[in-house]
Parts: sequence; C-alpha cells; structure tokens
Amino acid sequence: MTDATQKPPRGAGALEKREARLALLLLAPTFAIVALVVLVPLIMNFWISAKPVMLADLRPPEANINERVSSDEDDVAAGATFEITYTLRNTSPSLPVEGAGFSDEIPTGATIAIDDDRCAMTGQTLTCDVGELEPRARERFKFEATATEPIADVEDLFEGTVATSTGSGENALLNLNFTWDNFVKVFDGREFWTVLWTSIVYAVFGTGGALLLGLFAALLLNNAFKGRAFLRGLFLFPYVAPVIAVAYTWITLLDPNSGTLNAILMQMGATNGPINFLGQRTAFDFTIFGTTIEFPMALTTVIVFEAWRYFPLSFLFILARMQSINTDMYEAAEIDGASPFQQFWYLSLPQLATILAILFLLRYIWTFNKFDDIFLLTGGAAGTRTLTVNVYEQAIGLGNIGAGAAVAVVVFVVLLLFALVFFRFSPKES
Repeated sequence: MTDATQKPPRGAGALEKREARLALLLLAPTFAIVALVVLVPLIMNFWISAKPVMLADLRPPEANINERVSSDEDDVAAGATFEITYTLRNTSPSLPVEGAGFSDEIPTGATIAIDDDRCAMTGQTLTCDVGELEPRARERFKFEATATEPIADVEDLFEGTVATSTGSGENALLNLNFTWDNFVKVFDGREFWTVLWTSIVYAVFGTGGALLLGLFAALLLNNAFKGRAFLRGLFLFPYVAPVIAVAYTWITLLDPNSGTLNAILMQMGATNGPINFLGQRTAFDFTIFGTTIEFPMALTTVIVFEAWRYFPLSFLFILARMQSINTDMYEAAEIDGASPFQQFWYLSLPQLATILAILFLLRYIWTFNKFDDIFLLTGGAAGTRTLTVNVYEQAIGLGNIGAGAAVAVVVFVVLLLFALVFFRFSPKES
C-alpha cells in the first residue's frame, strides 16, 4: 500500500545538480572570454574616465640622463682640465620620478673633483642620487675633470662609457588618483547638449531612413520577376563597398565647385548657385505652427548617406521575414476585396513588427556609435559633430584621454537608457 498523501519530490536531484555543475564547468572558458573581450575594456573605460590623464601621460615617468664634455681642444695634455656636465630630466609632464639618480664609469686617464653632496666616487664609478624629481624638472651636475695622461680625443674617450639613470614613477592609468573633472568639463562644455541632440537626431533619422528604404526594397523584390537576382545583388553594393570609397564618391558628387549634382541642379534651374551640401550648416528657414526652424543642410546630407549606405542590411532581414509569411491569408484577403495597401497594413506590417523593432534597436546603436562616416564626409563640421567625433577630438585632438573616456561613458549611458526603454515598450512576438 502506498501513502496517498505522498507528494513528488521537489527541487533538483543529485544527478541534475551534477549535470548543472558540469555544464557550468564547460561554459567557464566561454564566460572568461566574454569577460575579457567585453567587460574588461568597458571597466577600463570607466576607470580612465575618472582619471586626470593626458595623452602624454601614457608614457611612464622616467629619468633621462644626458652627458656632455666641454673642452677647448679635442686633445688634452696631462694635467689639463675640462668640464663634464650631466643633465638629469624627468620626461613626464605630470608625474614625479622617485629615487632619481644616475651613475657613470669615468674612463681611465681622467679624474673628477666632486663638489656636490649628492654625488660620490667609488673607484672610477660616479654615482649621484637626486631623490624625487618633479614633473618636467631638470637637474644639472657640472664637474671639473683633470687628465692624468694625454688624451687624443676627450669626447671620444667619454663616449665609450654611457651614463645610466635610475628611478621610477607610478603609472598614470594604474594609480588611485580619481577626479570628476573630466565629467564636469564634458557637461560644462558650450556645445555638449547641442552635440548630444545632433547625435540623437542623426541616429533616429539615419536609422529610420535605413529601415524605410529597406522596407521599400523588400516590398519591391518580394515578388518574382525577371532580373530580380541581379537587383538583389545591386542593392547590396552600398553596404559591402569600402566606406572610404563611397564617402569619397559622395564628396566628389556633392562638391560645390565641380560636383555633378550641383551641375545638374543649376542646368535644370532648380538653384541659382552651387549648394555646399557637406559644408553648409543651414540652407533655408521654414515655419511650422508659428515656429521658425533652420533646415540643417550638412546634417541632412550625412543622414541621407547613412540611410543609403545601411539600408541593404534592413532589406535582407525584412525580405527574409516576408518570404516566410504564409501566403494563404493574402489570398483570402484578396478574395474579400482588400486593397494592396490594406493587405500590407493589416497583414504584412504586424508580421514584420518584431523584426523591424530588432533592426531599429541594432541600427540605432550602430548609428549612434558611428564615427567613420561623419569624419570622412565632414570631419564633424557644419553642425554634424556627434558624441563619437567628440570622443576623437578630446582624446586624440586635444590629448585628453580622460575627457575622451568620459564622453564614451556618456555614450554608453545614453544607449543603455535607450535599450531599457526599448525593451520595455517594444512589440513582442505573439
């Protein structure tokens, strides 16, 4: 007789626990690789953003020694004197060198007089200890030397022995000196909020344009017709072509002096003079609901380039999803008298909502992080400066690595907030 009140066991059994531990053990190398490739650079970016480090600080502080022999003549007679000068320099612009000093082997045939308490002679070895050497500091040591025997070439004699420096300093990236000055500098900048708004506008309209062009191209090539395979390959050209080549082509076509587009527009009478598409901040003003808005010419041009260059990716994903939709409901809708637009709006679009949402998320992140397109087309001028261009200007142009990393952290936070809002309100697969 079995107990009718007995219940099945709850929780994982011993075998299931062993399988879970084995699975974690097998996945451990993958987790480690992901941590190294993704998390470590991300953590280092946050670390650098809170440090007052310039580009020149990436070189560790060290003491550099230079030796110079001064003599009226190259050949020195026995008993004659000449001067030896050592210059000890800290190469770091912001960090001190601890335990700085140098040593040199005085060649046989000369002796020097020591009149500095920081220096001493041990046999023929000269040793000088400076202690802490401040950033960019220099210490000079001048000694009078006496030839104990005739020297044919005094400079050549001393070049045979090389002075060596000692001392070390902390690494600017690894020390524990932190500051909020980088973020204060970023947010206090006159153009920060304008640059942030430009980045958002560029990402939203660039992404939306790429999705719309990709959707139209997918609708065009969803039906079978002669030459469809050729058009599919042709539509991939903007995406697979090297960015430097297509950017240079657009610059040539849009050139205000010799560009093809300006020549066509002027011959058609559409414009009285050439238009500087990539160098003109605003073209004209227009009014909406009583508000005057300046049309951003250069920004619009780079947005159009972004949509044109990256619509093939959206086109491929959308077309693949459209071809997987069951065609029976289209036949039923056509029998019921639904127009092509109604079929698209009520049948196709709901089926494409998930893939469009995923594409919008990915393309928005990629576009927001885009640097090469804008840098090649305008260099960030004429109102096209985005946060990624600002990272380059701060880190490379101005040499402020910390400020550049701080801007990169702002980019990360903005994209993280966007992703959280997107996942909260994006359509889910039914």
